[in-house]
Amino acid sequence: MNIYRTHNCAELTKKNSGSNVILSGWINKKRDHGNLLFLDLRDNYGITQCLIDKDNKFFKELEKIQLESVIKVKGIVSERTFDTINKELKTGEIEVKINSYEILGTCKELPMPVFSDQEYAEEIRLKYRFLDLRRKKVHENILLRSKVISYIREEMINLGFLEFQTPILTSSSPEGARDFLVPSRLNPGKFYALPQAPQQFKQLIMVSGFDRYFQIAPCFRDEDARADRSPGEFYQLDLEMSFVEQEDVFEVVEKLMLKLFKKFSNKKILFEKFPRISFHDAMLKYGTDKPDLRNPLQINDLTSIFERNDVKFDIFKKLVKAGSIVRAIITKNTKDKPRSFFDNIDNWAKEQGASGLAYFTFEGDKNICAKGPVGKFFSEESLKEIMKITKAKSGDSIFFACDKENEALKLISSARDKIAVDLNLIDENTFAFCWIVDYPMFEIDEKTKKIIFSHNPFSMPQGEEKNLDFSKPLEMKAYQYDIVCNGIELSSGAIRNHKPELMYKLFSIAGYTKKDVDKKFRGMINALSYGAPPHGGIAPGVDRIVMLLANEKNIREVTLFPMNQNAQDLMMNSPSEVSEEQLKELNLSLKKKK
Repeated sequence: MNIYRTHNCAELTKKNSGSNVILSGWINKKRDHGNLLFLDLRDNYGITQCLIDKDNKFFKELEKIQLESVIKVKGIVSERTFDTINKELKTGEIEVKINSYEILGTCKELPMPVFSDQEYAEEIRLKYRFLDLRRKKVHENILLRSKVISYIREEMINLGFLEFQTPILTSSSPEGARDFLVPSRLNPGKFYALPQAPQQFKQLIMVSGFDRYFQIAPCFRDEDARADRSPGEFYQLDLEMSFVEQEDVFEVVEKLMLKLFKKFSNKKILFEKFPRISFHDAMLKYGTDKPDLRNPLQINDLTSIFERNDVKFDIFKKLVKAGSIVRAIITKNTKDKPRSFFDNIDNWAKEQGASGLAYFTFEGDKNICAKGPVGKFFSEESLKEIMKITKAKSGDSIFFACDKENEALKLISSARDKIAVDLNLIDENTFAFCWIVDYPMFEIDEKTKKIIFSHNPFSMPQGEEKNLDFSKPLEMKAYQYDIVCNGIELSSGAIRNHKPELMYKLFSIAGYTKKDVDKKFRGMINALSYGAPPHGGIAPGVDRIVMLLANEKNIREVTLFPMNQNAQDLMMNSPSEVSEEQLKELNLSLKKKK
């Protein structure tokens, strides 16, 4: 007991009836019944209903007190009558009759109600985030986040991992997103970078002889915000293991994810053994390497159909001849859907910046025909061929996208999600995990047309080194993998390249000289030269995990103090200007705009 409370606001039950108690908290709600004033007192743990009658000398004071003021009350616990029990509260069987009270913290007029789940403008919510966090839903999300992180730590230790902390001030990396740079006062003209991830350090930990490492690591990337990504900073479960193959990493992560998601959610997990899907198959079947496997719709390649002479759909035929591809989605038993269903999807595609989605419905049993705007351009034989490729049946419908590969895949992947939602095919009470594997080691940069690393440059290429064909880099695959849940990428990972000479060869393909590699990755390449074990790891995003568990669509809802879309902290007024004296100390000056 202390001077502020004998119990918290979720603790009292009818067993405490008749007890003198002290409670402290925020005034969540007030209900004035004339002779009686009811106050809902709230703290971190819950709510307790308090009441005071008009004969009490403090009655009029409490009538006037502002909501969200912090008060201490002294009173007696009273059991509620059966018809007044609130089953939604832990304390719903009792109430506290107030004898006296004390104001601990006054509250100004609120810019937003705390007791409401009503949506408010982002600017208001983030400027007054300390108030936003008092709201029940947001508050519970942050509590969930804390519990999830604690549980992850416990399970990782049980799995034989050791927790280490890696440096925050490090060197700039040429790969990945933009770095946040920090000027060095003691080394004028030079800069630290905040880590995009502890990638090199965790590999160095393995080289140092530690076998299993993890960290709830802060990461910093100067990139744009989106629903599943915070601008500026985020946290990930960073882990690395020595003397492992790809499947060893999968085994650890699957064990953790299954236990974690079963503990903190009642949703069904669709696959206890997470499916392994090659990058090639993912792009072919789903149009993305982040497929939502709750969605049963799959994509088909129908490019060859538009090379047939008995197909007269000239718009697509000309595009295909010029190098475009055609991807299609079959929807089962949609022949009875109204025209508006099809037109809405077509209009949606136009809103995405595409020319639309061509579509028709298969009809007939023996004599197959196509009903729809473009159906007349297809012969019966071509329709049968389409049905053979797609496993479509009479009564099914088909949607086509035709464009350059990247644009076509982007559209058809989004269309797959859109159509599934419109047809109510997504089971929202399900988690569907999968692994995307066999990523290409290299790819062509669309802007520069140069060969670049597809993912992590430190990944190990697949196959024995002596059998690798360095003359065909685009055919190389890497031991690179992503874990995906419900269409959200939780993390990328890889078995690392621990061989310096092999690393030099691979970097040379991407245009780096040995000197470049030595300069950019001095610590890493040097360490690997002194006996490095085979190792690999992954780093699932903590924010994204909690977002899924909390059933939220935006990562802001599970982040304590998020920035806005422009990477600004409206509450702390960050980023902010600094004084000339501070800049001078760092040997910096600002270039004035003309």
